[in-house]
Amino acid sequence: MSNMSNRPLNHVRIRLLYRQLVTAIFTSSLLLPYLGIEPVQAQVTEFCQISSTAAQTKEKLRLSALKGNQDARKRYQGLIKQQAQELQKCRSRTWPNIQAVWLRLYPCDMKPGAIDQIMDRMVNRGYNEVYLEVFYDGRVLLPASANPTVWPSVIRTKGAEKVDLLATAIQKGRQRGLKVYGWLYTNNFGYNYALRRDREGAIARNGKGQTSLYVVDNGSQVFIDPYNEQAKRDYYRMVQEIVRRRPDGLLFDYVRYPRQAGSNSIATKVADLWLYTEATQAALFRRAQNKKGLELIRRFLSQGYVTPADINDVDQLYPQEGEPMWQGRIVPPQQKSLMTPTARQPILQMDLWLLAIAHSMQGIIDFVSLATHPAKQINIPTGVVFFPDGNQTVGQGYDSRLQPWDKFPNSLQWHPMSYATCGNVNCIVEQVQRVLSMAQPGTKIIPALAGNWGESVSNRPPLEVQMQALRPFASKLKGVSHFAYSWQYPEHDSDRKSCRN
Repeated sequence: MSNMSNRPLNHVRIRLLYRQLVTAIFTSSLLLPYLGIEPVQAQVTEFCQISSTAAQTKEKLRLSALKGNQDARKRYQGLIKQQAQELQKCRSRTWPNIQAVWLRLYPCDMKPGAIDQIMDRMVNRGYNEVYLEVFYDGRVLLPASANPTVWPSVIRTKGAEKVDLLATAIQKGRQRGLKVYGWLYTNNFGYNYALRRDREGAIARNGKGQTSLYVVDNGSQVFIDPYNEQAKRDYYRMVQEIVRRRPDGLLFDYVRYPRQAGSNSIATKVADLWLYTEATQAALFRRAQNKKGLELIRRFLSQGYVTPADINDVDQLYPQEGEPMWQGRIVPPQQKSLMTPTARQPILQMDLWLLAIAHSMQGIIDFVSLATHPAKQINIPTGVVFFPDGNQTVGQGYDSRLQPWDKFPNSLQWHPMSYATCGNVNCIVEQVQRVLSMAQPGTKIIPALAGNWGESVSNRPPLEVQMQALRPFASKLKGVSHFAYSWQYPEHDSDRKSCRN
């Protein structure tokens, strides 16, 4: 220090010291508010996160504004606008360009300032998209006074019939530079739907006499028959109402059949499949291309198999026809009617099993196509949320969810729930790699990661560690989402559920 103090001061050094002094004074977060100037908010470049000091400043302004301080309100609005611009710039030059978070709102979020606080926190964490749950557990995030759907509104508080949390969240998000997507359950209509006597025929049913209500542990999930016209009309109308609020996109979750436990987690026989409702069977029978094919499909469904005697029967019933045929069945010329019923039986039985699987999966694909239509009509992006292992074969069987995500078109965003747990990132990376390997060129893939910042949760590494592991695939992954706000702020989520905050 003594050597430095004895150095002669030249004009260049004086100017440099002067600039440093001025910069220090004018970037002081203590002095600037008194000058009516907001400081430039420091961000963590790697994740576009706002410093804790800047976040605290913003929160104090929000609370003061809530109490009626007009000056604080003006400064708060200016600050969120400034941070929106900073967030946009940072995300445009930082991978991932899209960093999203999954969020559920509660009736308590009607309180003044509640949604502001949530959206502010999302900006603080560097998020630029929010996936807001708008249809879940048989409830819809529409005002009670403007809800023409068959489902009850999330908010049923007396006097709050006109409160529109969805529209408010979209508005508050956009003020902060956040895109707000609607996130909807799809084939899972919720327990409320099962309570309607006029909708019993729409509930999926397997060949064991069970409806989907009785194979899910918590009894809250009710999966519907995707071929049922009433179910399709009900869902389509609900999506139309969501789209009227003009969200920045829609994401469709639960695009599958129920997830079952134990040995039932693998479908190995036709009775395991959800083919035993009137609409699904009628659609399946329409896939027959001749009378022999139709008769064998009927017998396969009712018995679970076909025998050489069944094949001989249909040959005798319809002698003018060749091989039993249905959509997708291709019979090599040398096989046509030349083999005995006994030799043809294993071939026909396998072909019938594959038809049953394909028909089940096609119901999901068709339902998604219908569900996304209202948004596509006005160019709102749509996407599907799925498990990377939900479409797997297991021996001669199939994962009971029968989730045909690899057949979804690349016009949809793909959001694979990469939630694998193995204590490190390897299994998570493997799930993402599997999706990348099966995606068509041009598919927008945004993996969903579960966890928290800075700490391991449920045997999963911190979010930043998971994201770093996906960095080698940055050219193919423009975005990543994090499940969920409730994991990052568990106390706040609990308080909001019970209106304690």
